[in-house]
Amino acid sequence: MSIIKRCEWCLSSTLDTKYHDEEWGVPVYDDNILFEFLILEGAQAGLSWSTVLKKRENYRLAFHNFDPNRIANYNQNKIDSLLADPGIIRNKLKVNSAVTNAKLYLQVQQDYGSFSDYIWQFVDHKPIKTHPKTIDEVRATSPESDTMSKALKKKGFKFVGSTICYAYMQAVGMIDDHVVGCHRY
Repeated sequence: MSIIKRCEWCLSSTLDTKYHDEEWGVPVYDDNILFEFLILEGAQAGLSWSTVLKKRENYRLAFHNFDPNRIANYNQNKIDSLLADPGIIRNKLKVNSAVTNAKLYLQVQQDYGSFSDYIWQFVDHKPIKTHPKTIDEVRATSPESDTMSKALKKKGFKFVGSTICYAYMQAVGMIDDHVVGCHRY
């Protein structure tokens, strides 16, 4: 029986492994999924991705399945209820940023035709395949994530520093950082 080789970071839980095998590094062009990851990556700031993955289903319930039209219209009562919800990361800045980012996301869709067209421009509309031999060779930022971060911040997006943008790019397959030898490489 052969052992399936994977990137080391996903070996700590079955949830991480499933995410690695089915989603991480797979190119996403669907605006709704791109928006979901924008909110989740912002929520991750300062935390582990495992923490966010464990709360992902709760986020889907609390944030109306990441419907940007609904989130953009959240009032203070809804924000207060989110801040009291133990199923999500109850950080005031992160919750408020989801509302701000939803409004800006809708504006980007209107201005560019789709969020996908806008966000994929940062990698010239094609995934970047890296070739790390070990997890230690996987970067935390890149010139592309720096550019994306600056552009999003200029538009007013929150929780979009270069490290968050790089993680976002990995999550939605704009950058493929599976290590050499991983079955997903």
